[in-house]
Parts: sequence; C-alpha cells; structure tokens
Amino acid sequence: MTTVTLLYFASLRERAGIASETISTTAVDLAGLYDEVQARHGFTWPREHLRVAVDGEFARWGDAVRAGSEIAFIPPVSGG
Repeated sequence: MTTVTLLYFASLRERAGIASETISTTAVDLAGLYDEVQARHGFTWPREHLRVAVDGEFARWGDAVRAGSEIAFIPPVSGG
C-alpha cells in the first residue's frame, strides 16, 4: 500500500464533498489511482478530460504513484 494526499478542484471537489484527503492505495500509476477515487466518489469526468499534477508539477497518467506525494486531479474550468 502507498499513502498519498489527493487534492480535488472545482466540480471534483464539489462531488467529493472535500478539498483533499489522504488515502492508501494499491494503484501502480496515476490512471489506476484516478479509477479508484472515481469509483469511490462517483466522479463522472473521464480521465482524458482531466489534468493530473504530482507535487505541484503536471504529470502523465502512466506515471508511478509515489509514497508521500501530493496528487491533484484538475478538471477543465470555465472563466467568466
């Protein structure tokens, strides 16, 4: 198990009802991690429409999940 902190923004934060959480995961990559939390919180955004960042840097979905990382899932946002 790997422990990471997840950050949710915009509609993902609204859907989850929280801005962040620390979880333990068996996911080996960021895509698998998103699949886990998507099922847990009922997120409807497909991965292809999101950005992911690890420790403040944009990352790729195939990147490995690293213990202690802060991972942000970022949906598209519209400005006004």
